[in-house]
Amino acid sequence: MLFFTARLGFAEVPPNNLQLFLLIGQSNMAGRGKVEPQDQVIDPRIFMFTKEQQWVPAKDPLHFDKPKMVGVGPGMGFARQLLAGNSKLTVGLIPCAVGGTSLDQWQAGGKLYANAVARAREAMKQGQLAGILWHQGEADSSPEKVATYGKRFAAMITQLRQDLHAENVPVVMGELGRFRTASREFNAALPEISKQVPLCAFVSAESLTDKGDKLHFDAKSQRIFGQRYAAAFLKLTPLAESEKSN
Repeated sequence: MLFFTARLGFAEVPPNNLQLFLLIGQSNMAGRGKVEPQDQVIDPRIFMFTKEQQWVPAKDPLHFDKPKMVGVGPGMGFARQLLAGNSKLTVGLIPCAVGGTSLDQWQAGGKLYANAVARAREAMKQGQLAGILWHQGEADSSPEKVATYGKRFAAMITQLRQDLHAENVPVVMGELGRFRTASREFNAALPEISKQVPLCAFVSAESLTDKGDKLHFDAKSQRIFGQRYAAAFLKLTPLAESEKSN
């Protein structure tokens, strides 16, 4: 496997001390915000695991689920915020989100789950899994699905942690866009749903705006959302807080 850095060129061996984050869910995790020049700026301590399972310097778009639609998601904003004030940390992002997918499609035994586990296991050869970032729910916003979402989500995360031998890895889940009226019932339930999973944090989408389709966050909101994910993650992780202060 070749590893490329913007400053050093090609190296024979990728970094082996990455703090890894699995990015799963549907389109707002994959990102649909318009990519701008600032989203193409490379940080030498942030890497992404490509579709071909190679480590490269990270930049938006991170995901590859729908190449003609994919754009800015929360991943890069999360990573940049996590690195702020922490000179020792190197982050590896593992994009696995797929637009238009339901929670049931992410359950153990399905293709999405199997792909995420396989990619995470391969990525973990270069570091340790530090967190799971989840954003999904537009496909589960009906009242009957909201009623069972907590139980189904907890089951999926429990199995995912077991399969990745990361029982204590933190999980951060984000609120759906408040601009989507069909999401109101789901969003109202989400804070309590997050409490059904140990070491799980909820992130508010208050004041975030859509790209004009009343469904997907715009690029600016995704950057802010990623920062909020990072803040929530650091509250769950004393080690990360300690490292950040050094």
